[in-house]
Amino acid sequence: MKFIYHLSRILLGITLIFSGFVKGIDPWGSAFKFKDYFQAMGLEWLSWSAFVLGILLAFAEFIIGVCILLKIRVKLFAWFGLLFMSFFTGLTLWIALKNPVTDCGCFGDALVISNWETFYKNIVLIILAIIIFGYRKKGWEIIPVKVNYALGAVVLIAYVGSAYYSYQHLPIFDFRPYKVGVNIPEAMSYPDDAKQDVYENIFQYKNKNTGKIKEFTEENYPWKDTVNWEYYNLESKLVKEGYKPPIHDLTFMTREGDDIIDYFIRDENYVFIFVSYDLFTAKTKSMDKVNTLAKWANENGYSFIGLTSTLLEEAEVFTGENGASFEFFNCDEITLKTMIRSNPGLMVLKDGVIVAKYHFNDIPTPEEFSAEYN
Repeated sequence: MKFIYHLSRILLGITLIFSGFVKGIDPWGSAFKFKDYFQAMGLEWLSWSAFVLGILLAFAEFIIGVCILLKIRVKLFAWFGLLFMSFFTGLTLWIALKNPVTDCGCFGDALVISNWETFYKNIVLIILAIIIFGYRKKGWEIIPVKVNYALGAVVLIAYVGSAYYSYQHLPIFDFRPYKVGVNIPEAMSYPDDAKQDVYENIFQYKNKNTGKIKEFTEENYPWKDTVNWEYYNLESKLVKEGYKPPIHDLTFMTREGDDIIDYFIRDENYVFIFVSYDLFTAKTKSMDKVNTLAKWANENGYSFIGLTSTLLEEAEVFTGENGASFEFFNCDEITLKTMIRSNPGLMVLKDGVIVAKYHFNDIPTPEEFSAEYN
């Protein structure tokens, strides 16, 4: 049993550490996921707590994982691990059954799995937690206790430092489709052999005798029996999702409703994109730097534009209040949140490739940008 105990401890500890780490270095991503849950559950009034809950959840996972892996206060953290996994196993079962969100977010953007896969994963983890709990009083040591405490302290300090840096700047690891180096046109394309969505047609017919509506498939719908049935409605249900490119909701919509994305992602020169999913909550302390960079870009023949989900009429108010000289276009809010974890942020393209991304705390001067990229 000693081997099974240590194996359980290692597997559960590493899984929780990984899950806590990838969420910890992307605190805004965790906050957005909590808001998705609150909205799906009709608890929008809790949205104010999403950021704090995201941080606390990631930290709890990480510290439980570290203490279980390194056998630090293992009697106490075996309890925490079992309670933690019991709660989330039940929660993920409900999510799998009700499907309020398509991605549970248990591993952030680093590893996206389905809701049912998440539940099955938690079944395995709770079994490991039960084994650890059952043998929590055994003194099966591999590494001296003092070494474990010292190593745990170093790991915790590194985690807190990484999380704080990612909050003040951008995540130190970017697992999203818009990471630096991605070619946007390629990421939006469909392979020739891409699988298509598969739909099932559900025919609804009304019984002329009883007035009741009944559903039929393409194999058995009573289109010939006009004496007893009359056509009522047709619904198409998605039964199997086809290939979806990594980038699929990116648009540059004008006021007139035209999508002019190709003009910018095919530009061989630099294209600077000021990104703000919500201009009303955007931090404006860096706008002087943004405006200076926009002026320099225009003087050198580079495009400088803005993308937002805010109405373009309201975007004009923002530009007027902040002295911005660039034009805004519309894009989906979720896409913009995925694009950059900063409100506002700056993304730079060249020939469709993302060459740089900046948090609003890190907007470069023209000299700094030229020194690095010219």
